[in-house]
Amino acid sequence: MSAFLQDALALVVDPDLFDRYGWRMLEGLWITVKLVGISFTLGLLLGMPLALGRMSDVRPVQLFCRAYIYFFRGSPLLAQLFLIYYGLGSMRGFWQDVGLWWFFRDAWYCSLLAFTLNTAAYQAEIFRGSLLAVPKGQYEACKALGLHRATAFLKVVLPQSMLVALGPLGNELILMIKASAIASLVTVYDVMGVARLAFSRTFDFQVYLWAALLYLLIVEIVRRVLRRIEWRLSRHMVR
Repeated sequence: MSAFLQDALALVVDPDLFDRYGWRMLEGLWITVKLVGISFTLGLLLGMPLALGRMSDVRPVQLFCRAYIYFFRGSPLLAQLFLIYYGLGSMRGFWQDVGLWWFFRDAWYCSLLAFTLNTAAYQAEIFRGSLLAVPKGQYEACKALGLHRATAFLKVVLPQSMLVALGPLGNELILMIKASAIASLVTVYDVMGVARLAFSRTFDFQVYLWAALLYLLIVEIVRRVLRRIEWRLSRHMVR
């Protein structure tokens, strides 16, 4: 039985292959975590102003936010990544003149920009929906108490809306983790980038299995953390 398990394990983990690419896969995992973590955080900071702009009574602001959200939610993330890396990246002379060529010549920075702009559009709609989910009575109560609009929003409305938005934001984060694999198409050596590199040299499918397991591990950790946060924030509510 032990010999059978060893043979089965050898089909999944080749020691020689692991020695060559195991550490590189872990380095790719760190790049994936950085790429998703930074872009999601920046998207969070950009998504709320977009949501408020989408709900604004100022027509130009509302139209701009609607157009932004429509474009980045309606077009493929891969196309957006190519537009930034190959499209904007082809304008070398212009970026050198303005001092930004260091940014657009780097595939990782271009991927970071594409992911940030894309997730900001999705998070904006999540925030808008969560803000609309807060009962109007809360706004009326704040007004009756004489609270300033900013105080009412930050102290009353926003905390309630964030509780509603937590679940969809978690789903968006998980989708970003899985979608981050497309960064490998512009030579970013994340998990999938290292797997593609290893397969091109060894033609061993094991590396893709390792990549799938690493993505599964990240998603499971995120899922458990989000579930714990949601439980902490909603512990005062009747279950």
